Amino acid sequence: MADTRDISMHFWATQEEYDLIQKNMALSGSTNLSAFLRKMAIDGMVIKLDMPEIQEMLHLLRRANANINQIARHLHDTGRIYDTDLEEILGFQKETATRLNDILTKLSALK
Repeated sequence: MADTRDISMHFWATQEEYDLIQKNMALSGSTNLSAFLRKMAIDGMVIKLDMPEIQEMLHLLRRANANINQIARHLHDTGRIYDTDLEEILGFQKETATRLNDILTKLSALK
């Protein structure tokens, strides 16, 4: 059967990427680089990770950081912190820890 492929495709790779390609070729038993790359490009699995849990965790961490900065400014300005402020902060930290734990539990279930 004659080779009817008429489109040439080229790409550059680092030495490390090339070594990984060679390793995967060896694992698959393939000796033809062109056939291997074509097969992987056509039949390979494409995975796009869209994890809203990570985005939520980052949001919570930013909020926690903002609270810590408020505490530091308050202590700097007054030299003391009020019990009501401390209770509010501790409540927020407890809520944040609970939500982060829930997120981490969901992420670990994905493995």
